[in-house]
Amino acid sequence: MKSAPRKQSVRRTASRLWHYVAPHIWLVIIAVILTLGSNLLALAGPLLSGYAVDAMAVGTGRVDFPAVIHNCTLMVVLYASSSLLSYILSRVMIRLGQKMVYAMRRDIFDKLTRLPVGFFDRNSAGDIISRVTYDIDTINTSLVTDSIQILTSIVTVAGSLFMMFTISPTMVLVFAVTVPLSMVVTRFLARRGQPLFRARSSTLGRLNGFSEEMISARRTIAAYHREATMVSRFDGYNDAAIDAYYRADAYSSTVGPTVNLFNNLSLSLISVFGALLFLAGRITLGNMSSFVLYSRKFSGPINEAANLLSEFQSAFAAAERVFRLLDETDEIADVPDAHVFHDVDGHVEARHVNFGYMPEKVILHDLNLDVPPGRLVAIVGPTGAGKTTLINLLMRFYDPLSGTMCLDGIDISLATRASLRSSYAMVLQDAWLFYGTIYENLAYGKPGATMDDVVAVAKVAKVHDYIMSLPHGYDTILNEDTLNISQGQKQLLTIARAMLLDARMLILDEATSNVDTRTERTIQEAMRSLMQGKTSFVIAHRLSTIMHADEIVVVQNGEVVEKGTHASLMAHDGLYSTLYYSQFTAS
Repeated sequence: MKSAPRKQSVRRTASRLWHYVAPHIWLVIIAVILTLGSNLLALAGPLLSGYAVDAMAVGTGRVDFPAVIHNCTLMVVLYASSSLLSYILSRVMIRLGQKMVYAMRRDIFDKLTRLPVGFFDRNSAGDIISRVTYDIDTINTSLVTDSIQILTSIVTVAGSLFMMFTISPTMVLVFAVTVPLSMVVTRFLARRGQPLFRARSSTLGRLNGFSEEMISARRTIAAYHREATMVSRFDGYNDAAIDAYYRADAYSSTVGPTVNLFNNLSLSLISVFGALLFLAGRITLGNMSSFVLYSRKFSGPINEAANLLSEFQSAFAAAERVFRLLDETDEIADVPDAHVFHDVDGHVEARHVNFGYMPEKVILHDLNLDVPPGRLVAIVGPTGAGKTTLINLLMRFYDPLSGTMCLDGIDISLATRASLRSSYAMVLQDAWLFYGTIYENLAYGKPGATMDDVVAVAKVAKVHDYIMSLPHGYDTILNEDTLNISQGQKQLLTIARAMLLDARMLILDEATSNVDTRTERTIQEAMRSLMQGKTSFVIAHRLSTIMHADEIVVVQNGEVVEKGTHASLMAHDGLYSTLYYSQFTAS
């Protein structure tokens, strides 16, 4: 009962892999032709070898040298031609594999752009990268190298069997016993090994995920002197991966020797029956020699195929992980005839909104909010109160469990996500810059922005002088982790990038958390001029940065508990004043 779903899974995976091969069917046809040609030429070798042996046994002390030289020369030509075709075949299969890998990686990356934010919250970056790199490389190796071997094995086995039948059908009966036994054992071992290869790929993904997390958090680990703890945890993941690799590889290593045992048994039986037939005069010494060579060609590929079986199992396990990613549910599509926001006023409302990342654990409870256009709204509250969650709902990274989020009186669930998100400019606490020049990073959200546009926002963000102090100015390349600039400068660049967007609404999530107090004051002045006439949401732990907000919304336990200006909230003597005094009252 367990084998039926497993067979269906293998067939389904093979069918989906064929989907990537089918567009290049001509390369497959060429590969098949080259395989046939290469192996048929090689199959003539043992027959010619037998002819040469018979030419040397024409009589006692007599050797037909012309016949021996002729057959040996022909063997060299045929084997050389076979090798040339094999080389061309390898090039064709490499091209096929690269085309397939390109298409698969393109599909995965396209899929990643369509997945909801929640998917990346649930899965580590290292595990995702493992699927894009290691798993696809594993698939490619099998389709290129191993497929050539399988094609070669099929032709060689069929051709060798045919040639052995032409030489001595009686001796072929030996394989009627050994081959079925070999196939039964191989199938049994393969079925038991597949789960081990799935586990191997899974544990490697977890190891990569932890490694990526550890590398990203290197400064934090050093600051807390937790190197030994992290190494200990890594050892746990590493041990699990090594154990999974060992169990998969150790189990698969039993296949080759087992099949080889049956092949050697075949050779022993052939030698016995061949000797008896030679003594009976029913086979020549040359034919006997050719039959032995063909038997090795016949059994050799079977042994190789058994060894390749473990690699195919690994490839299928990797393919299953890749296809599971491709089968993840896309972000919910926009409704038919969805509204498209143009030149929004910026009137934002939340009506009786309830939300939780898991339905059974609600974070926001009956949230109501009404933000008129052009207002600067600060969202404050204790850690875990739901501030960032509210931003996720505004951008529609998540949808409410119940209730309605509206923009300009329109339910945002009835509008296109693209037009909604393009209505906002956003600066996050974790400043993120891409590999490229400073100009490219600042113009990232506004294709076609001129250098003058970029310079103008850089000056407003008070980062122009710093940029000009760099050797190449705006053409300075930021490396992959932007290690060549400080964290504070990174934040200033992301603020300038947001300024360049012609958005009617702004979201600032701890946007000045990584700059010093003096720079923070300068940025606040620039940001206030930027926010004129725009609806702005500011999440801040430093309450000094939001004292001049038009409205301060205090969130606690997923509910709005206070709303008002700084002065009115201080007079109310509630949670806001408690938070304020905790920051500014001397201990």
